[in-house]
Amino acid sequence: MNASPAYPDSKKHYPILDGLRGVAALLVVAFHVLETYSGNRFNQIINHGYLAVDFFFLLSGFVVAYAYDDRWGKMSQWDFYKRRLIRLQPMVIVGTIIGALLFYFQASPVFPLIAGTPVWKLLLVMVVGFTMIPLPISMDIRGWQEMHPLDGPAWSLFFEYIANIMYALFFRKVSQKVLAVLVVIFAGLLVRYLVMGPQGDVIGGWSIDKTQLNIGFLRMLYPFFAGILLSRMGKLIRIKGAFTVCSLLIALVLFIPRIGGTEHLWMNGLYESFAIILMFPLIVAIGAGGHIDGKFSAKVCRFFGDISYPIYITHYPLIYLYTGWVSKNKVPMEYGIWFGLLLFVVSIVIAYASLKLYDEPVRKWLAKRFLAKKTVEANIVA
Repeated sequence: MNASPAYPDSKKHYPILDGLRGVAALLVVAFHVLETYSGNRFNQIINHGYLAVDFFFLLSGFVVAYAYDDRWGKMSQWDFYKRRLIRLQPMVIVGTIIGALLFYFQASPVFPLIAGTPVWKLLLVMVVGFTMIPLPISMDIRGWQEMHPLDGPAWSLFFEYIANIMYALFFRKVSQKVLAVLVVIFAGLLVRYLVMGPQGDVIGGWSIDKTQLNIGFLRMLYPFFAGILLSRMGKLIRIKGAFTVCSLLIALVLFIPRIGGTEHLWMNGLYESFAIILMFPLIVAIGAGGHIDGKFSAKVCRFFGDISYPIYITHYPLIYLYTGWVSKNKVPMEYGIWFGLLLFVVSIVIAYASLKLYDEPVRKWLAKRFLAKKTVEANIVA
C-alpha cells in the first residue's frame, strides 16, 4: 500500500451513523422473524419494520455524498464504480451462496416452486445472483416472484446500484438548489403514492414488473437524494446522548402499529410520508452531529456498523428456512419464537464470521489489485 493514498481519509468519521445502521439492520432481522406469524401487513408486530430499507437509502445517500463529493477532481466514474462494487458485491455473493445451500431445505407450502426446481436452474439463478442482474418473474424458483429469489433483500442493493450510477452520472454535478427542487419533487411523488395509492404503505420493490419497479424507484429516489442534500447542507444537530436518542427514535418509527386499517389506507400513508420525509433526515442529522462518549459506546457503534451490511444481506436465507418450517408444521408462536431467537443469534454469528473471514480480506485484496494508485477505500462507506 502507498503510504500517501490518493484519497486520504482526512475527514471526520461518523461512528454514530455506523451504529444506527446496525440498529436498523438488527431490527430488520427481528421484523422478518416476527413477520412469519403476522398473517398480513396489518397485523405485524414490528409493523413498520420494512421502513428500515428507506432509512438505509437515506443514510447511504448522506455517506456517499460525504465520502465522494470532493473527490471527483481526482477520481473517474470508473474509479467510483469500482469502489462501490468492492464495497458491496463480495457480501452479495456470500448471501447468494447461503441461499443456494439452504434452498431445498426451505421447501414448504409457502414456497410452492422449490420442490419442482431442478438443480441446473438453481445453479443458474445462483450465478446470475452473483452479478446482481435481476431475474424476470418467468425465472422464479420460489413462488414469491422475487428478482433475487435466493436472497430476497438483494433487491434493495439493485436499487442502491442504480442510485449510485445516477449520482455519478448526474447528481454529483447539480447545484444544491437544483438538487433541493428535485428532492421536493421526489417527496411529492412519494406522498402521492402513499396517500392516494392502493396500499397506503411502501411495501414492495422486489419484482421485475411495472408495479414493483415503480415502488422500488419511489422508495429509492427521495431518501437517497435527500441524504445527499442533507450532507451538502451540513445542517447537523448536536445533542447529548445522540446514539441512544437516535436508536430509540428508529425503534419508535418502526414499532408504531399500522394506522387506519383497511378502511383508511391514506392514514398510514401519511404516517409513512412523515417518517421517511421528516423523521429519517432528522435522525441522520442528530446522529451525524453527535459524538460518542466512552469506550464502550464506541465499541458498540463499531460492532453494529461492522455487522450491519453483512447481517442484512445474509440473514434472509435463514428466514426462508424458518418461514417454511413454521408454515409446514403449523408451529405456534409461543413455541417457534425460541427458534426465532436462535435464528437472530445465528444471523449475527454468520454476519460477523463472513465479515472477518471473507469480506474484509477480499475487499482488501480487491482494493490493492484494482483501485487506482493501490489505495484502499476510506473508512467512510455506505
